[in-house]
Amino acid sequence: MAFGWIDEQARLRRRAGLVRTLRPRAADTPLLDLASNDYLGLARHPEVVEGAARAARTWGGGATGSRLVTGSTELHAELERELADFCGFEAALVFSSGYAANLAAVTALAPHGSLIVSDAGNHASLIDGCRLARGTTRIAAHADPDAVGKALSGHDGPAIAVSDTVFSVDGDAAPLAGLVAACREYGAGLVADDAHGLGVLGEGGRGAPHAAGLAGADDVVVTVTLSKSLGSQGGAVLGPARVVEHLVNAARTFIFDTGLAPAAAGAALAALRLLRREPERAARAGAVARELHTRLTALGLEGVRPDAAVVSVRAPSPEQAVRWAADCRAAGLSVGCFRPPSVPDGISRLRLTARADLSGAEIDRAVQVIGETRP
Repeated sequence: MAFGWIDEQARLRRRAGLVRTLRPRAADTPLLDLASNDYLGLARHPEVVEGAARAARTWGGGATGSRLVTGSTELHAELERELADFCGFEAALVFSSGYAANLAAVTALAPHGSLIVSDAGNHASLIDGCRLARGTTRIAAHADPDAVGKALSGHDGPAIAVSDTVFSVDGDAAPLAGLVAACREYGAGLVADDAHGLGVLGEGGRGAPHAAGLAGADDVVVTVTLSKSLGSQGGAVLGPARVVEHLVNAARTFIFDTGLAPAAAGAALAALRLLRREPERAARAGAVARELHTRLTALGLEGVRPDAAVVSVRAPSPEQAVRWAADCRAAGLSVGCFRPPSVPDGISRLRLTARADLSGAEIDRAVQVIGETRP
């Protein structure tokens, strides 16, 4: 029977406590949100919403085609210029998602005969980029520049190292200075995914590469998402102009994908301009994350100290993680639940995301609920 094997896969997922389900949310909810990636609290900000609405009124509901045909508008170009300027890079290229941006950067910069050295804790989009690229991939130990250097040392030809700047499971930061030093020793480039750094780290939220002094380097390429701190949707690749020009001509997720919807571009641009005016939002998101971690670990819970806005709390098992998240939800708190295969070490977690707009009372409530519902 066609697809009969799916039933066995479903049975195995149920047995392992790994069944995932969709839960459509209402426009208005009484739940306190510590599950979304809206780090700066901008997704519903009036200026960001109006930016989306104005773009839709001006350009229509969709981009109407790929970026190389009809899908590039003046708005896309404006967003690219301001993103590059804000983050300190020569050029930027906007994609329909952060996932597409990562696929583009890795596949287009790792041709046949090249080497990709990928951190063991990288996001699935980077992993898929490695799988699709024509180069050979070697996995390096998590956040270990020496391991990256060792992997690069035996290769003769083009090479890149690929890493998240802030890892999405535990919220720990990559040692960017060490990684770029290892790359430079062997003439390799660095591709860094700053999805969880943009808007939180660096001066005024300019990102982890900016904080590490790597913005504008000719051997560093950075990918970002517009769907986290900027409260919109889409992604971008930042780097030297010649790299961006290469992506326009070689990246399949750019050439063959419909362009980012104008409303999303308009929302992202409005959020970026708001962040420029209110840089204190970045520092506040980090401060909320650190406070959550300090107070939760004081209760005896285990988690890695956050370097950005992601706070993880370990759970005893996948089943107990699911139950814990459900109990939090029943008590009015929405939290993320990460289980295998989303976690590289196999340890299930509650994943909390700090928001710059959380009040002291809301932090108190979140800590209380998590503590009272712990397995």
